[in-house]
Amino acid sequence: MLSRIAAAVVPVAGRLTVTSETAAGPGAGSILVANHTSLADPAVVIAALRRYRVEPVVMATAGLWRLPLLGAALRREGHIPVRRGTVRAAECLDAAAAALAAGRCVLLYGEGRLPERTDVGEAAPGPFRSGPARLAAMTGAPLVPVGQAGSRRLCSGGVAKQLAGALTAPLRRPGLHVHIGAPMRVPGPLPEATLRIRAAVDSAWESAIRAQSR
Repeated sequence: MLSRIAAAVVPVAGRLTVTSETAAGPGAGSILVANHTSLADPAVVIAALRRYRVEPVVMATAGLWRLPLLGAALRREGHIPVRRGTVRAAECLDAAAAALAAGRCVLLYGEGRLPERTDVGEAAPGPFRSGPARLAAMTGAPLVPVGQAGSRRLCSGGVAKQLAGALTAPLRRPGLHVHIGAPMRVPGPLPEATLRIRAAVDSAWESAIRAQSR
């Protein structure tokens, strides 16, 4: 349901374009790692992935599961809450591994948080957490870097600014672009693997920026 909603709403809010380094897009059982810039990111990326018939399992902060309607939809569709700083923090990787084994793609954000900036400008991905590398090491699944640009023009800043951005987006129709990179394997120690993943997502983000500016 969430994929269908995103695919219907995002093109109304902005001009979404998508490129991929593989003609068929991400393969089944892939770990999708995207840059994180705004609350609109998941909707934009999910809408882009649906063009390749991919409906990912999303790993997201557990607080979203407490929202009445959204939380029910997230539970029903098997998305994965991330409970950082608790004794249950590791459970999300086990759940993600099970989803990958079942042939689902798993979407997560290497930075693990939104930037503190309040402007609508683009910036390269920040430091990555080890989650994507740990999941790749656990499962041996291919990792696909995903770069997106433009979602900060849909939703960024404080609460009032985010609300204003969302309401006016259909009138402004900002350009949005998602670039799906080539699958990669990331064996080796976690610190080095994490740096490689960040560099790959950074490259995908740069491709998205270039495509958005055309």
